[in-house]
Amino acid sequence: MLKINMSNLNNLDVKIHNLLSKECKSNPKLTIIDAANLCHCSPSKISKFVKKAGFQNYKQYVDYLCNRTSPTKVFSNEFERIHHFLDTFDLSIIDEFIAKISNYEKIVLVGYGPSKHCALYFQFKLQLFCPQTILVIEDELSAPSLLDRNSILIVFSTTGAYHSFRHFQTIAQEKQAAFLLLVEEYNPSIIPDYGEIIFLTDSYQTISTIPYEKSRIVFFIFIEEVISHFIKNKS
Repeated sequence: MLKINMSNLNNLDVKIHNLLSKECKSNPKLTIIDAANLCHCSPSKISKFVKKAGFQNYKQYVDYLCNRTSPTKVFSNEFERIHHFLDTFDLSIIDEFIAKISNYEKIVLVGYGPSKHCALYFQFKLQLFCPQTILVIEDELSAPSLLDRNSILIVFSTTGAYHSFRHFQTIAQEKQAAFLLLVEEYNPSIIPDYGEIIFLTDSYQTISTIPYEKSRIVFFIFIEEVISHFIKNKS
């Protein structure tokens, strides 16, 4: 599981990220010394930046940018994969997620295909415990009129690969709204430049390579755990 948070970055951090993202496309063997020279800063600054963005170290960051990282495990069936997810999931992510969405007056949820039903289910359950306005939308056309600095846009996606998600991210940034991409599978091809990405698993699904055929079990487990924490906190 990996959580990438671009919201924590200041202007200098964003500049470093943009420079390194571009440089790594032509120089995948970029060392931390070369990165520091390119960004006119110290190697320690580079290390602090990558940790602030959510990576363990510089190597993990560069490997991610260069799409060199791969799932930690390969499973023969979904039951084994889900079992691994339950055994290794970091529950602190749940508390951080709840703390984040609690900061906003409006929560806007997005999902395509079967993921839309995850968003609708989350809306139904969340409304029982949250005083905020919670909406589910299907396209980016309605997003500009709903988003502002007091709202957060959460996208449910098994792969995070749909191009339209980039449009949602751009709209959220223009409206100064928070943006969170909640991805089921691990996908290092997603290079963020705004908001947050949470990869719920560190593996690929075994059922299908086609997004609409993929399982949403992990999403529903995540949703139920979020609701469970809300109930505990309320009591």
